[in-house]
Amino acid sequence: MESKVLELRNVSVVRGGKHILTSVDLDIFPNENVALIGPNGAGKTTIVRLLTGDVLPFYDEDDPAVMRIFGKDRWDIFDLRRRMGIVSMDLQNSFEPETTVSKVICSGFFCSLDVFRHTVVTEEMRAIALKSAEGMGISELMDRPIADLSLGEMRRALIARALVHNPELLVLDEPMTGLDIVMKSKFRQIFDILAKNGVSIVMITHDLSDIPSSVTRVIAVRDGRILADGSKSQILTDGTMSELYGESIKVVEDNGCYQMLLGGTAE
Repeated sequence: MESKVLELRNVSVVRGGKHILTSVDLDIFPNENVALIGPNGAGKTTIVRLLTGDVLPFYDEDDPAVMRIFGKDRWDIFDLRRRMGIVSMDLQNSFEPETTVSKVICSGFFCSLDVFRHTVVTEEMRAIALKSAEGMGISELMDRPIADLSLGEMRRALIARALVHNPELLVLDEPMTGLDIVMKSKFRQIFDILAKNGVSIVMITHDLSDIPSSVTRVIAVRDGRILADGSKSQILTDGTMSELYGESIKVVEDNGCYQMLLGGTAE
């Protein structure tokens, strides 16, 4: 039987004496595409940081937590990162402006933020990086510094980086922040193609219109707890979204794309 991607039992995360997550139970399964939604500060990013090994559960010997990633409770962080690709604003902002697109993509082989002098990039790696860039439509930008990229081009570079080691899981933390409606549509199509080709997706977003059609499960997070968990049709409702955000919200669906309306204005 294939191991769960993520298994949490009674998991809390405490930072500065404050509970960021409280007694969370959650399973994410292989070949499943999931969106975590909720207000800023709800705890959804912390759940993903548990998955990527950046955060550990609070230890309580009287009430122990269980956390397993791909069936294991202990990981070498570099081995873990090779099984997943990560795209996030934090990662985007960590690269130096003069870093070229080629180095950004190749850094994915080493889980680093650049290709350093002591790092050996083989011809095979370069070929894989170029193929990944071609898949994202940015092969002509390989020698360009990221300071000269548009926001959409930079996100494509990060996705290409995430895919170089053929990950089984793609972790997307607010991947469409700052993109216009046309570019968002193109990125949803990209994620749907990746999902169709066997890459599982875990996405964080506060904007329902970001969620691609390949995502079939939605987890609503509020105040460090899971408020609701189910299919899009079960979770993306007026009632659940109003409870999640503490406001009167209407959810509109158009050809598989969802949007929230607050006071008659699209959110």
